[in-house]
Amino acid sequence: MPAIQRFTDKKFISICDELAIKDPALQSIISKYGYPPLWKRAAGFETLIHIILEQQVSLASALAAFNKLKKKIIAISPQNLLALSNEELKACYFSRQKIIYTKHLAEELISGRLNLQELHTMGNDAVRTRLTKIKGIGNWSVDVYLMMVLQRCNVFPLGDIALLTSVKETMGLPKETSKEAIGLIAEKWKPYQTISAYILWHGYLSKRKR
Repeated sequence: MPAIQRFTDKKFISICDELAIKDPALQSIISKYGYPPLWKRAAGFETLIHIILEQQVSLASALAAFNKLKKKIIAISPQNLLALSNEELKACYFSRQKIIYTKHLAEELISGRLNLQELHTMGNDAVRTRLTKIKGIGNWSVDVYLMMVLQRCNVFPLGDIALLTSVKETMGLPKETSKEAIGLIAEKWKPYQTISAYILWHGYLSKRKR
């Protein structure tokens, strides 16, 4: 089994500094906007629901749906979500697809086919294989869970449009630069691709005053 590489809160700033020394592009973001937030999320069903809601919509839209659901059922648990009708979920701004996805996730947990606690001791590839078996959870969703929940060091979500845009803007690349080409660039940020992504997201959001 490959070693599981995590970063800790204590080492986060020193890793940012290490990356900045190696790469002037990342240094430019930190110099202009400061260190990135250490984005973290709690492990569990509630976070996975939030991640599913974030797929292919703005973060603000996803948060609105998440907050509406939380107001409706208070505790976001598999049992409480399944107790809602499709119409009630639509009233919480869930699309038809996301109703299907979130209910499927809830059923997987209640049945015991998915044990989220086990993910903490599994390698990145094993986590990806397990979670992508769940309808509605793709590579981007797994990347976010690996980075923000499991705090894995070396994840670079090439399916994230904001991240790709930030790489192009920061490094002065053409807009048509492919994600495969960006993936090759991101190789130089190993073994801390996750923290490089945090710096780049920070640059993207700060530039747009978000």
